[in-house]
This record gives sequence, structure tokens and C-alpha cells, in this order.
Amino acid sequence: MTDDTVISFPQPGPIDDPLTEVLRAGARQLLQQAVEAEVSAFLAAYGEETTEDGRQRVVRHGHGPEREILTGIGPVAVRRAKVRDRGATAAGERIRFTSHILPRFARRTRSLDAVLPVLYLRGLSSGDLQEALSALMGQEAPALSPQALGRLKAEWAGDYERWQERDLSARRYVYLWADGVYLQGRLEDEKQ
Repeated sequence: MTDDTVISFPQPGPIDDPLTEVLRAGARQLLQQAVEAEVSAFLAAYGEETTEDGRQRVVRHGHGPEREILTGIGPVAVRRAKVRDRGATAAGERIRFTSHILPRFARRTRSLDAVLPVLYLRGLSSGDLQEALSALMGQEAPALSPQALGRLKAEWAGDYERWQERDLSARRYVYLWADGVYLQGRLEDEKQ
């Protein structure tokens, strides 16, 4: 018998969720197909362009390294398709491909970028944001470093300042003031 009254609780391990894994695999495949279709459309738009020696000017140039995009269902690994302009002029006029679906330096989806300030404004501390993201998107959710959170807070402060300084002169607002007391039904008469 010991005098120790400390009880250790087992730490929760990773949750095996086959549905989420199927969703991530499907999201990865759909994202890759959408980016490939975007590249094909871009190449078709410049299909008539040729270099001085008669070769096609804009061509596929492989893929960038695989990276993870943090989404609402967790991280999804993708590879960005690359396009090369073989006929850049001396003035430096290059035809560049930029995906609208998968921007070059994107690490998170816009919807996730929109939820982070809401969590922070609702009282979730900077230290708790990582825990919340892990709970929402799985243990493999990439960490938000203190520097990244600092940059996000600076962005949010800038957004707030722009919101405060917006021009409202073109709009008319109607105010309605209401004052009252809400009583729940079936209360006793003496409490009313």
C-alpha cells in the first residue's frame, strides 16, 4: 500500500477515423484534378504562342514539391503544377501561371483563415489555438508558431483599423431602440 493519492490519467492517442481519411484522400484527388484542369486551360490559351525557333512557348514543367494545405478536414497534401515560358523576351516579359485554386504560397484555406480570428475573439488564448486546431483537424495539424500568430494578429488589427475608417456617407442607417423585460411563461404571479 502506498501513501500516494495521485492518479495518472492516460493521455488520449490519435483517433482512428476512416471517414476523415477517405474525405482527405478524395479532397486531395479532386484538388489535383482541378489544378491539372486549370493548367490545361492555361496551356490551351497560349497554345498558339511559339518561340523564334518554332517550338511551343508555354509548356508544362513538372510539379513543385509536395506540401500540405491545412483545411477544415485537416491537412491535405498537394503538388503544385509548374508551367515554363521558354520564350521570355529580353525585356523580361514572362508568361506566368498562377493557380486561382491553389495560390503559390498558400498554407491554409481561406475558410480556416476566417475561423482563426473568430476563435481568438471569442476568448481562445494564443496558447489554446493550437490545441483547438488539433482537436478540430487531428493531431497532425501543423503548429501555428508564436510568430505566425503574431503576424495573424497584426493582420487582424489592420483589418479592424480599415473597418473603423470605412466611409459610411453613402449609406443611411435606421435605429430602433427597444426596451423591455422578458418573462418566461408560467412564472408565478408574485415573480412577475
